[in-house]
Amino acid sequence: MKVLVTNDDGIDAPGLWAAAGAFAGLAHVFVVAPDREQSGVGSSLTLHAPIRANRVRPAVELEGVAAYSVQGTPADSCVLALEKLVGPVDLVVSGINSGSNLGQDVLISGTVGAALQGYFRGLPSLAVSVGAVTETRFEVAADLLGHLARRLAGGAAIPPSLINVNLPNEPADRIKGVRVTRLGGRSYTETVQDSEERGRPYYRLFRNRPVQRDQGEDTDIWAVRHNLVSITPLYASMTDVERMPEIQDLFGGWNGCGADDAG
Repeated sequence: MKVLVTNDDGIDAPGLWAAAGAFAGLAHVFVVAPDREQSGVGSSLTLHAPIRANRVRPAVELEGVAAYSVQGTPADSCVLALEKLVGPVDLVVSGINSGSNLGQDVLISGTVGAALQGYFRGLPSLAVSVGAVTETRFEVAADLLGHLARRLAGGAAIPPSLINVNLPNEPADRIKGVRVTRLGGRSYTETVQDSEERGRPYYRLFRNRPVQRDQGEDTDIWAVRHNLVSITPLYASMTDVERMPEIQDLFGGWNGCGADDAG
């Protein structure tokens, strides 16, 4: 079994190596990750500049693990790994991320953005996050991944899917179980801070304004807040099927440049 481990927190992030350690000894593990913090970049790719990758020594002692640092985005790292540095794998794991990736925030998540590149290539891909940005507890998430590694090594099958996993930042004895969920809305939105340096204005974005949007009991947000591990199967289609008739009515009267409106 070949496993690619990547992230958006950077090659030195402890969560990355906790994930790699969960599979070491049970799989051929390849770690390919950005050379620096890349949170919030989503699935962006570097298309107009060269990308460099350097073989690096693993940050922790793990037997048989090959590691590369990439001067690019999380998605760049995954693409480079699958298309050049590593080749096809049996599983892509993005994480373990410091900070949850819940609800609509998956659209801007670098952790999910990296996993998407595996999913686009028909590979089972996991994005794994823990709900804290400081003093993050990675051990429970690593134990969950170790359980998955043992299941897969024992012959269990995982479909070519995109799975978003979020854990509360709690010790194992406070976690109440696992729940398969749907995406909720948003738990935080952005504020903009004005600043100035040497007479030149600039701005900083912060995600520090709580919002309450679609946080029902079947959502990932509710699950994590109630000390449950949230497992959310995702898929790439973003078509709002229910809105299609309304949008058709809005644009349907246009018949071409210069044509008269039908209504």
